[in-house]
Amino acid sequence: MSGRLFVVSAPSGAGKTSLVQALLAADPAVRKSVSCTTRAPRPGEHHGDHYHFVSPAEFAAMLAADDLLEHAEVHGNLYGTGRTWVMDTLHAGADIVLEIDWQGAAQVRKLFPNAISVFILPPSIGTLEARLRGRGQDSEAVIAHRVQAARAEIAHVDEFGYVIVNAEFATAARELQSIVIAHRLMRPAQLERHQSLIAALR
Repeated sequence: MSGRLFVVSAPSGAGKTSLVQALLAADPAVRKSVSCTTRAPRPGEHHGDHYHFVSPAEFAAMLAADDLLEHAEVHGNLYGTGRTWVMDTLHAGADIVLEIDWQGAAQVRKLFPNAISVFILPPSIGTLEARLRGRGQDSEAVIAHRVQAARAEIAHVDEFGYVIVNAEFATAARELQSIVIAHRLMRPAQLERHQSLIAALR
């Protein structure tokens, strides 16, 4: 049985990374694809854990070799998802979560029409701006640019199957976990998973 592919997208500062981390902690059966990026690591980020940090030349080589499932430019940096690991992991029956932007999500949906897509919204633009400022990592000019970009990103919310408003983190985390659980319980998956039981019960 093939695994399920979950795509989680959000504007910067909406809490996407924290919610995905909470999902992974609550559900060890979900695997996270580690994206590649040309941007520099932020404080506390480690290569191979948060991202695979690569040079623009290395990124270009992966593109040329068709080694990326999706790729996009976000805030002047390149991001992409490795193709081989995702395909091998799905074929092994494991569920995967991709933490990518709306551009990458659109590319993934073309390749995987059955992918489950989730968009995370902030409760307000003011809250989004406050969260970005609270990181203490960006200048005011960068924050202003990210807030402006967020409005354009949020315009793509209707392309996603599920929408979560991250007003209260614990609630939003439970909602994301519930989406994963609900898809595992869908009839086709359950009939395949429990063939012997169902045959014995009939």
